[in-house]
Amino acid sequence: MCPAMCGIAGIASRDGRPVAAAELAAMCNAMVPRGPDEEAYFLGSGVGLGLRRLSIIGLEAGKQPVRNEDGSVVVVMNGEIYNYRELRRELEARGHRFATDTDTETIAHLYEEKGEDCVKDLRGMFAFAVWDEKRRQLFLARDRIGIKPLYYGQLGDRFLFASELKAILALPEVSRELNWRSLDHLFTTMTTPAAESIVAGIHKLEPAHTLTWSGRGALRKQRYWRARFVPDYHRSEKDTIEELRAQLEESVRLHMVSDVPVGAFLSGGVDSSAVVAMMTRSASQPVKTFSIGFRESSHDESAYARLVAEHLGTEHHELILEPDASAFVEDFAWHMDEPFGDSSALPTFAVSRLAARQLKVVLSGDGGDELFAGYDRYVVEKRERRRDAIPQVVRGVFGGIGALMPEGMKGRNFLRHLALTDMERCRDAGMLFRVDSRRKLFRREIVEQIESLDEFGAHEEPDLQAGADWLSQFQRLDLERYLPLDILTKVDRMSMANSLEARVPLLDHKFVEFASTIPTELRMRGEETKYIFKKALRGILPDEILYRRKQGFAVPLAAWFRASLGEMVRELLLTDSSRSARFVNPDYIEKILAMNARGRSMDLQLWTLVSFELWCRRFLDGLSTEAVKVNDDPGLAHMAVSQS
Repeated sequence: MCPAMCGIAGIASRDGRPVAAAELAAMCNAMVPRGPDEEAYFLGSGVGLGLRRLSIIGLEAGKQPVRNEDGSVVVVMNGEIYNYRELRRELEARGHRFATDTDTETIAHLYEEKGEDCVKDLRGMFAFAVWDEKRRQLFLARDRIGIKPLYYGQLGDRFLFASELKAILALPEVSRELNWRSLDHLFTTMTTPAAESIVAGIHKLEPAHTLTWSGRGALRKQRYWRARFVPDYHRSEKDTIEELRAQLEESVRLHMVSDVPVGAFLSGGVDSSAVVAMMTRSASQPVKTFSIGFRESSHDESAYARLVAEHLGTEHHELILEPDASAFVEDFAWHMDEPFGDSSALPTFAVSRLAARQLKVVLSGDGGDELFAGYDRYVVEKRERRRDAIPQVVRGVFGGIGALMPEGMKGRNFLRHLALTDMERCRDAGMLFRVDSRRKLFRREIVEQIESLDEFGAHEEPDLQAGADWLSQFQRLDLERYLPLDILTKVDRMSMANSLEARVPLLDHKFVEFASTIPTELRMRGEETKYIFKKALRGILPDEILYRRKQGFAVPLAAWFRASLGEMVRELLLTDSSRSARFVNPDYIEKILAMNARGRSMDLQLWTLVSFELWCRRFLDGLSTEAVKVNDDPGLAHMAVSQS
């Protein structure tokens, strides 16, 4: 197997205008950490494809771009196709001749056979582009869950795509105008929307979608897969447990296929511990595991990670982070590519850097909460549904009272939340700034810009699954929105910043499809989350791990902002040098800081503002295509005070 993580990029011209090699080089130079080992290009008539490659094995056979036999199909890919050997055997039986042993070449021949439907046969994490010379069209595809990113835009007669937004911004023709819808979405959910970037005119290809650009400039986008929660009541609980163990072990084993050592992130939670437990069954030597801890006991899980490591016999490595992220913060915007409000990106960067010093590949436990109902908000929603028996008119009165209470007053959010329906509660629970707060946050002229789009108070209506119960609806929304927009974005950007490949076996689409058949009452029993997943792991992991209270991968930023990082926030947001002051109201930021100082946790609001400010400084003021060197150590030396 010759897989590789890459940064891919391309340009296609409707009028056949040649693509300059220097343009592709500028795009690829912005993505060096995704592929520090080599770069390569394909230049054709009116088209150019480029990539930066992180070689997992380093064989010549793994080079890209790759072509079919007659050179009419050219492919560049970022990712892994785990079933490529099986597909290759089938294709060879149909007469296809392979020139390499790479999984990318499988896509070229599969595209010859099945055209745009080729993506349905692929099992893996990927974002790829196929140039079809005969049809003069470009075909893009992104994996089902959204593990690997892909941006694109059509500017005049040219179509552009890349693994990262900054690669597209490296071209001078791309205007750096803010997308007001994305700005509003950022301060609502901490992320930009699924189909749009923070820059006007540059889009994201959504998970489980393909996009075809023709030489006439037409775009056609299609969804090719969607998870559906359909319970299978023919299996007993015992049979479900046995099948779950088998499916988990098979997926982890598949994700461990590599000629280089594979390690794992280990938080001490159920999901990452389950993945490591299955890894130890296949590994011929102790698995290397990596974790992050904090001095603040309220956020520290390092003792649980050590417990699991000792129980499973792993070679464990640990970092303890201190509240000094200032050195890394300067490069945060470059690595994240877009403004991003989830502060757990900081420890994700640190644990990725720790692992990258020894390995090129790690497995992570992301996805377990979405598949097996692990979030505390599901328990909260179950409790709140009991209040739905209260007449709506009465709950509406309480909601009105809450709306009249001063912002930050205890009980305000509870009363406002009481008046909402279940889907409204689902949206409201994850809101960073609600509508009234966003109107205060943004400057008046920005509010007018956003209101001209009818965005304030508007929500993208969820695509509900007919006949599904409320828990399945909530999980599906998290699987399609929160997971790819937040969790997977964070892991991809922070691991790739360190030239580290992170694989996610719980999100193998076959495993997702199986988990979606588990009945609701086995996913959450009473108020016990992940009921069946924990049962399947009894005897494999200690009960102390399986049944402890969930903490989550969070940073004690609220306390840090009250102490050593407070001055940094003021320097970024409230001085004359602040770039985001063109968009947000400094008086309201002062109010947020005051609420945080009084003990009301406003860490995510402040971090989102910091992230936006850093992005404005890096990208709105001018873009340098000189990538951050992955051998440098920005921030980690300051953040880490002990290592074992």
